[in-house]
Amino acid sequence: MQKNKIDHSVFWPSITLIVVATVLLVVFRDTAGPVVSNIMTGITFRLDWAFEFLTIGLFIILLWLIFGRYGKIKLGNAEDQPEFSRFSWGGMLFCASMGTSIMFWSIVEPLYYYTGPPFGIEGKSTKSAEFAVSYGLFHWGISAWALYALPAVVMAYSFFVRKNHSLKISAACRGVLGKHTDGFLGKAIDVLVIWSMIGGLGTSLGLGVPMVAAVLGNLLGIEPSLWLNIVIIIIWTFIFSSSAYLGLYKGIRKLSDWNVYMALGIALFVIIVGPTLFILSYFTNSFGLMLDNFMKMSLYTDPIRKGGFPQAWTVFYWAWFAATAPFIGIFVARISKGRSMRELVSNVLLWGSAGSWLYFGVFGGYAMDLELNTPLDLTSILNEQGGPAVIVEVLNSLPLSVVVSIFFVILGFIFLATSLDSASYVIASVATKELHDQDEPARWHRLLWGIILSALAISLTIVGGLDVVQTSSVLVSVPVLIMYALMTMSLVKWLKEDESMHIYVNTKNVQKGSE
Repeated sequence: MQKNKIDHSVFWPSITLIVVATVLLVVFRDTAGPVVSNIMTGITFRLDWAFEFLTIGLFIILLWLIFGRYGKIKLGNAEDQPEFSRFSWGGMLFCASMGTSIMFWSIVEPLYYYTGPPFGIEGKSTKSAEFAVSYGLFHWGISAWALYALPAVVMAYSFFVRKNHSLKISAACRGVLGKHTDGFLGKAIDVLVIWSMIGGLGTSLGLGVPMVAAVLGNLLGIEPSLWLNIVIIIIWTFIFSSSAYLGLYKGIRKLSDWNVYMALGIALFVIIVGPTLFILSYFTNSFGLMLDNFMKMSLYTDPIRKGGFPQAWTVFYWAWFAATAPFIGIFVARISKGRSMRELVSNVLLWGSAGSWLYFGVFGGYAMDLELNTPLDLTSILNEQGGPAVIVEVLNSLPLSVVVSIFFVILGFIFLATSLDSASYVIASVATKELHDQDEPARWHRLLWGIILSALAISLTIVGGLDVVQTSSVLVSVPVLIMYALMTMSLVKWLKEDESMHIYVNTKNVQKGSE
């Protein structure tokens, strides 16, 4: 249909940028790798203050939206009802955002903090053990989800209230950019957003493929290899391409539902068969430490000691989340029709944080118990063999380890597939001229981006250039800092304009939103 035609001014520049940049980064990866890494280090050390103020500032703005008078505004017309149950809605927003990253880092990250803690704490000490999980709860909690929630609420307001028939970040900046949204500047923003999505997914693949390969190799008694990685990517491609092809209602929603059931199932299994009291007590203590030190963690830059912890971890995470936030924001906005702004923001913050806290509390606590209370030296395995080897050892330590490992592999496939199918859907949406409330991007278009993502992943895996591309994508977080400012100013401007003209829709106001 005409309304589902691709936007050539976004589609072709995006394809060109992806191909050219990837080829250059791969061909010159030996020289490009260190350059990109040095630039990234420069960003984290020179803009640490900017990313930290951005994140805490967004949290304050979101609290204003939740508790202020604008929170009751309905995202849609007065008669619109939510399209998805709260369970499916929460599952989709969590699964699209986290992917296999949460499976990997919830086990491995506390071990890094135990050996290399913040605040000048001695490594492998009692105090560093206390902070090991609490810092993971912080990094994957409220602050991270604040970075996702702001683009989501602005995009949803633009699409469902202002009736801008476009699922593009440029449309969410229209309140400030005006006519420039449809010009070069708007197109540049959308192309940049697509590149950030590609790199963010590269990061997920970079973590997910070796992790699943290690567990699968252990099950089958074979060594992880290039061909095993390629087979895993092909299977992933089939799963997420099928889901994206079936669409939001028949594919992505159902896959996310299965994902949540399985993720909860394996977490409950570990709580029951593992050191239950230690996990519960350790989580409680870690959660208290995180709350007690929240502002200290949020604005910690270590300018005197210059140990590098906040730059290597906190600032890098905020840059990574910020780079992928436009993609998450677009997807969450699309599935939030009929909900209030207060409901959208509070549920993104709470659903997302609760899921992350559950995984770090359970798997991080279990890994730390193995490290502290058993002969299994996970930190040595991490230093000598890497993160995937740690995952294998942790799974092998559980009762019914073979069954658990098979379950873990299946969950890994589904967890990343839920991110990739959402990404294919969103990229196709950004590269489509116009979409209305019930519209979806053309099926061939969604499938095309699935094939592109798969081909890119296989090519980069073969030549070993995945790390360079995923690091380069985080560089996009610098212009995204400006996008956050534009989106925030656009939302505030729209809210004030619409309030003065009485044209927004809330639970008491039945007038239809308009331009």
